[in-house]
Amino acid sequence: MALKQISSNKCFGGLQKVFEHDSVELKCKMKFAVYLPPKAETGKCPALYWLSGLTCTEQNFISKAGYHQAASEHGLVIIAPDTSPRGCNIKGEDESWDFGTGAGFYVDATEDPWKTNYRMYSYVTEELPQLINANFPVDPQRMSIFGHSMGGHGALICALKNPGKYKSVSAFAPICNPVLCPWGKKAFSGYLGTDQSKWKAYDATHLVKSYPGSQLDILIDQGKDDQFLSDGQLLPDNFIAACTEKKVPVVFRLQEGYDHSYYFIATFITDHIRHHAKYLNA
Repeated sequence: MALKQISSNKCFGGLQKVFEHDSVELKCKMKFAVYLPPKAETGKCPALYWLSGLTCTEQNFISKAGYHQAASEHGLVIIAPDTSPRGCNIKGEDESWDFGTGAGFYVDATEDPWKTNYRMYSYVTEELPQLINANFPVDPQRMSIFGHSMGGHGALICALKNPGKYKSVSAFAPICNPVLCPWGKKAFSGYLGTDQSKWKAYDATHLVKSYPGSQLDILIDQGKDDQFLSDGQLLPDNFIAACTEKKVPVVFRLQEGYDHSYYFIATFITDHIRHHAKYLNA
């Protein structure tokens, strides 16, 4: 699969690059960002995947999160894909900010007209890792995942649906129980249809209830002043209760005064990089 380099910038001794490729799963051109730490010049490094939230592209995380120094020091390759297919000319794809373009929700759609292109789950868990493993100095056996909001939901479901695939998982303000929140109901009914039993396959709170118990340490940071927490979009309490019941270890930190923005992410990103490095560099 041919990769076209869009940009390359030196950062903390490593290189922040952006590439474009033709996606087989999504049937469109896709961009992704990859940070190569200095250690990648001399050997294979672990891969840590970041999934962004609603409306984002690959650019938001690499320009706002401030993760480069920690990634450089811990020797992690960090990959940040886009959040949806782009330019598929599907009727309605650009009508709202929380569905369609920029809002793939990391599911494989089963409904027309979305099912041909909107296959972000398979893209993130299969196609993209294969592409990264084939083209960059990463160790395919050492892979972890994290994300924010819609991407936090994505990270949790990818880890929970694939026991043992990811060494660790973390999230900032994830959508924890999408079958019960307005964002999730809108996205899932559009992509997955009206049969709500099918929605549970992409809901972290439901997935953890049947998780077979391969060791997985979960770290979640949530801003206490997050408007979407008070709006009932994120529902972390439901997820924490399910984890507690299943004895799945989760560290949940409610951060006083923080909102849903990248200022919040930037404040705690180093903790998350350390969390993953502990498992990836073990």
